[in-house]
Amino acid sequence: MTTLAASSSITGWVVGYVIAFVVVIAVVALIVPILLLARSIGRAAPQIDEALQESVDNTAALRELNTTIESADVIVAGLNRGRARLGG
Repeated sequence: MTTLAASSSITGWVVGYVIAFVVVIAVVALIVPILLLARSIGRAAPQIDEALQESVDNTAALRELNTTIESADVIVAGLNRGRARLGG
């Protein structure tokens, strides 16, 4: 009986180790692609940041667009008044 009890005890340990090994392999299989993707994003980040900075520089003049629109409205209103006075 002692041999049977020892054999089932060892079998339990072996099954436990096999399950633990499979879980570790599954976790590694899921984590490695995530780490590789993060590494590629990290390598591309300076280029992305540089492109975004260029777009900020290239669109800086758009801040004054509302001022331009307001000035154009004033000019158009003056032209309309002039046309009305001239009978047009």
